[in-house]
Amino acid sequence: MRVGKAYKGIGMEGMLATWYARNTAKLQRDFKSCAERIAARLPPRADVLEVAPGPGYLAIELARLGPYRIAGLDISHSFVRMAADHAARAGVAAEFRHGDAAALPFAEESFDFVVCRAAFKNFTDPASALSEMHRVLRSGGKALIIDMRNDATDTEIDQAVDDMQLDFLNAIVIRTTFKRMLRRRAYSSAQMQDMAAATPFGRADIKTGLLGFEAWLQK
Repeated sequence: MRVGKAYKGIGMEGMLATWYARNTAKLQRDFKSCAERIAARLPPRADVLEVAPGPGYLAIELARLGPYRIAGLDISHSFVRMAADHAARAGVAAEFRHGDAAALPFAEESFDFVVCRAAFKNFTDPASALSEMHRVLRSGGKALIIDMRNDATDTEIDQAVDDMQLDFLNAIVIRTTFKRMLRRRAYSSAQMQDMAAATPFGRADIKTGLLGFEAWLQK
């Protein structure tokens, strides 16, 4: 039996999960844009897995774009319940279940695409999580890791939080969380490339942005 916590930050359960869901709900435009970019790379009727979907906003936007089979796996029981409820309210088909990113409860070659957004830095065993993503992908399948860079500057963080258009109090909390907690756990592009090289993926195509990076990987 694996011993340990698969999430090395604060446990996202109960009221904290609700607070997170309420604030990230304001980023629907970003979730929709991300879903559209992913959908442009998907084969018809693709099987898609989102690792750590949180409240399920990205998975739901993907489900709206085509006849895809959408699955989500999260370490938070609260998020699993929340995502399932959000999907039902949106009238889309998406299955969410509880589990560990380093031991995905899916058979080999089950998916055409795997995505993980804003959660990879919190994994206790990120290399195993990458290897598991590779295992459950079909030949030619792709994975996308979207996360914060550990070299993001205070100015870049301030600009990114301003773009979220949060209320004053939540903006202070988010800005402080980015600077004092999340940035410390994040990876640089070089570190992400090194991790990819140590897995069956072998390499990653990494694109950087204002606050983070996108690492594209292919089986």
